[in-house]
Formats: sequence, C-alpha cells, structure tokens
Amino acid sequence: MGSADVLNDYINRAVKRYSSLFTLPSYRTLTSMLFVACLFVGVFAVLPLLPSSYGLLLGLVVGVVFFLLAMLSDFALNLGGLRNDPVLNLRRSSALSLYSNLLWVVFILLGDFSYIFLKDLVLWLKLSLLGLCAILILRLIVSSAISFVSSRRIIFYTALQPGLYVVPVVLIAGTKGHVIAPSTWLFFASSLIVSIFAAFCFIFFLNRMGTKLVGVKSLSVLKVFMANWTEDLNEPLESLLENLSVEQSIKLSVIMFRAGGKMKAAMVVPAFHPGPFKNVGSSILPYLIQKELENKLRCTVSVPHGISGHDLDLASQAQNQKIIEQISKIVDISNFSSSTTPLMRVHKNGARVTCQIFGKCTLFTLTLAPQTMEDLPKSLESFIAEEAGKRGLSTAIVIDAHNSIEGPFHVERAISPLKEAAAASLEAAFGSQKSSLQVGAAKVVPTDFTLKDGMGPGGICVIAVKVKDQLVAYITVDGNNMISGLRERILQRLNEIGFNDAEVLTTDTHVVNGIVLTPRGYHPLGEAMDQEKLIKYIEQAASSARSNLEPAEAAWFTKVTPNVRVIGEKQIERLCMLAEEAFSSAKRLASIVFPLVGLIWTALLILSH
Repeated sequence: MGSADVLNDYINRAVKRYSSLFTLPSYRTLTSMLFVACLFVGVFAVLPLLPSSYGLLLGLVVGVVFFLLAMLSDFALNLGGLRNDPVLNLRRSSALSLYSNLLWVVFILLGDFSYIFLKDLVLWLKLSLLGLCAILILRLIVSSAISFVSSRRIIFYTALQPGLYVVPVVLIAGTKGHVIAPSTWLFFASSLIVSIFAAFCFIFFLNRMGTKLVGVKSLSVLKVFMANWTEDLNEPLESLLENLSVEQSIKLSVIMFRAGGKMKAAMVVPAFHPGPFKNVGSSILPYLIQKELENKLRCTVSVPHGISGHDLDLASQAQNQKIIEQISKIVDISNFSSSTTPLMRVHKNGARVTCQIFGKCTLFTLTLAPQTMEDLPKSLESFIAEEAGKRGLSTAIVIDAHNSIEGPFHVERAISPLKEAAAASLEAAFGSQKSSLQVGAAKVVPTDFTLKDGMGPGGICVIAVKVKDQLVAYITVDGNNMISGLRERILQRLNEIGFNDAEVLTTDTHVVNGIVLTPRGYHPLGEAMDQEKLIKYIEQAASSARSNLEPAEAAWFTKVTPNVRVIGEKQIERLCMLAEEAFSSAKRLASIVFPLVGLIWTALLILSH
C-alpha cells in the first residue's frame, strides 16, 4: 500500500469515528424521543412507590416535568453560554439530554428493585441520586470533548440539568413521608466529588495520550475535527494545522496559449498537493486557481495534478491566498512561440508518457493506467527536468495524470519505467520537426454530478492542440483520480470523433475527500457516477474545443511563492491516527476508571446506610 493509500485509510477511519459520534436524527425526532424517555423516567420513578392508577398518572406528570426541565436547561444554555458554540448546538444538547435520561433510567430501575424487594426508600433515593452523578460524568466528558466554551461554562452546563432534577427526586421521596437525613446529603456530596474527580482523570489521561502523539491534547484535536465534520468549519482545524506546519517555497508552472491577440487557454501545474480533505487547507485550491485565472485572462484554465504528495498540503486558507495572490500578479507575457512538436507517446513496462515541446518548454504527462497510480516523488520531476536541460530546454512541466486507481500502488516499481518512458518520449519529441500550432479550448461543468459523486466544482476542461495533421486533447477533470479502465474508454471515444491522441488528467482535488463513508473515503471519478454520462460530457467539451481551433502561440513560465506553510504527511497521519488511538485509549480508560468509580459508589452506599 502506498503512502497516499495509507493516509487515505487513516483519514477515512477518522471520518467514520468522528461521524459516528454525532450521526443524529432531526431535532424534532430527538425531542420526541426525549419526551418518551422522560415519561419512562417519571413512571419508573413513581409507580413502584405508589403502585396505583394515581401513581401512574403522577409518574406521567413527573415525566413531563423532567422533560420541561431538560428542554428549559437546553434552551437556556443555548441562548446563553453556548449560543456561539459551533458544535454543541441545541440539537446536540437535546441528544445529550436524551442519552442522559436513558442512563438515568438504569439507576432508577435499580432503585425500584431495591424498594420492591427490600422496601428501602433510602436506598431507592441514593441510587436515584447516583444516577444523577452518572449523568454528570457523561455530560462533563462529552461537553469537554466537543464544546469550545470555557471550562467554567462547561461545568455549569454539565451540572445544570442534573441539578434541576434533584428537586423532583426529593419531592417524589416526600410522597412517602420521607425526610432526607443529613447522611444522605453527605453521601450525595461525596458521590459528586468522586464523579467529578473520575471524569477529570479520564479527560486528563486521554489528553495526555494526544500530547505524546502530536503535541496537542486529544480533546482539542477532537473538537476541531468535530467542528469541521459536523458544521463544515475549517478555521479551528486550520488553526491547529498552522501551529504544526513548516514553511516551504511552492512552485507553479504555467503554459499559456494566445490566439488572435487574446488568451485562448492556460494550464497551471502546481507543486503543492491539494489536500488533506474536504474544505481544509489546499483541498480546493486547484479550483480557486482556475477561478482566479479565468476571471483575469477570460479563457479556459485547467489545473492538473503536479508531482507532489501530502507532505505539501497547505495548512490553511491564508496559505491558499498567498498562492492566489501570486497567480493574480501575472502580467503580459512576451516569450510566445508558435514552434511546436507533435505529441510523442512512449510505453515502457506499464508506464505511459507523452511529451510535447512548445518553444523551449517541454510538457509531459505521466500515467500507469490501467494500473493504479498515486502521488509520485519529486525526484522523478527532478530527473525529467535535468534531461530536458541537457537538450537546451528551459522549462519542463511534468503532470502526474493521476487517472487510474484499482488496488495497491507500488511507487518503487513505478519509478524506473516512468523515467525510461519520459527520457524516450523526450528524445522522440526533441528529434521531431517543429511546426506552427492551432489551439482550441472548452469547459463543461456538469450540474448532475456532485462532490459525493467525486466531481469537483472545476468541471471538465479540454485544451485541443493541432500540429500539422495531429490533433490531440489535454482533458482535465476536477476529481481525485479515476476508476481503472475509464481513461481507456474516454480515449477510445475521442479517437472515434477524430482525435489522434489524448490524455485524461485529474486535479487530485481533495474537496471530495472525507464526505462519504467508503473504503477509500471518497469516490474516484467513474466509481459512483454514470460513466457513460461523464464520457458524453468530455466528448461534448472536446468537440467544442475542436470546433474553435485557431492559429496560436504558447508561452511558459514558473512562479515561486516563498514562506508558504505546509502540513507534512506524517503530521496528518498522526492527527488521523489520533482518532483510532483516542478511541482505543478511551476504552481502556473506561474499563479501569468507571468500574473503580462503581466500587467507590458501592462502598459509599454501604458506609452511609
């Protein structure tokens, strides 16, 4: 399994872990369920003490009181102290109230059995109060894990609802004429102290594990991931990534085509990686670059995947903006040339490489299709650039086509044949006769494909290049890789409509990652969508590009943006590993801490009875 596969596996497992925490019904459904749970609490609390129709009616009334107290506390806190909390909103507060009441039912039932068989009202009362202590632990841990408010507000939020519940419990005990002794209050206070101490121990040791693994508390990481996966908020997570990031210089290689004095098309090949997932970091940056240049140049712009890996994921939108600002500084380019070679394709042991020379710039596409290919190492680009330099070429633009995935990727096996094919294609192109070129371009953005289907907002861009009698197409689709075999179907269809050769490129956008629960964590192009429909869209764009072919010139340049903060692959892996480690650690801690709490509660019950 390649490093990209390993990372995608970590990310997907993290998505499943975090998503499972708050995959909740609607607010209306939750309140209905909470109402039913509170009725059960009221009936189970009263009916064993007063086994009659009156007791049943009183239990239902008490259940309604519990429901109103739960709703009141949730509304009060969400209109007050939790009003601006991005995760612990009213819906999730209601879910926590539901789970709290379900937990409390267990303790009330234990109290019922003690009263039915032992006729011990004091024990019933103490077990009911212990249930409130259990609620306190649950609410304290969950609130600390997901809420962004201060610890003081978390404690108040945690204690408010069980604190309100104490009053009806005492009143229920009073229906039997029971006067609560000081020893019972002492027991309750002791149990509260033990509960709070246990919750803080659980949180402390869980946080310490995260500090050891990534240098950040586990629950701090959980909060920012939660904010992203539940509310699409990228700022908290990006702030964390900024703190873990390092500075790098990021190169952008650009080839532009001019026809009739106007820009016809542009291709930007970035040296950053569009990740790590969803709306975080540089995941959507290919589209942002495309949009910026389209607005500036008024032409078709494609942004295929360059040679890069997750070690070059940008940390935040602020870092993205540095790249956009560099792109926006593009001024009039003067080194245009119409001298172009035909596209040369070479196959070597599964590697398929094309090379085409525009003036002093050589453009490569690399693929292993139909075998799986993932991110390629920078050393490969350095080798190709060195080979181009030996032949007097000023610029080598290398595209990782990223257009086939099905099974594992063995990067070590891929390097040698890709080098051989690249060198051979360069030699063939360098030795071919140059001619003038024609360029056509078109873009289609399918409205019936979504991010969940694997299609990014950049759509499909086709740049058609004609040299002498050879017509080729560079097709860029805004997606993360492509299901194996689809590329070949696309090329066959383009051949049928008159293209001599073509290559299908993807942007490797990670805006499609982390939003579906699949084995990969995303859908490559063609896996979830109708392949025939996608092919027809590509055919439409290619036909449109061919129809507007006109004599053109090409220009090329590179832009380097210094001091861009990137988050390394290892750090991302560790952050996503933390989800697994935290859940495993939480299980181990729970198996130690909470049985111990149960033993202490039992001892307190015995000593106070």
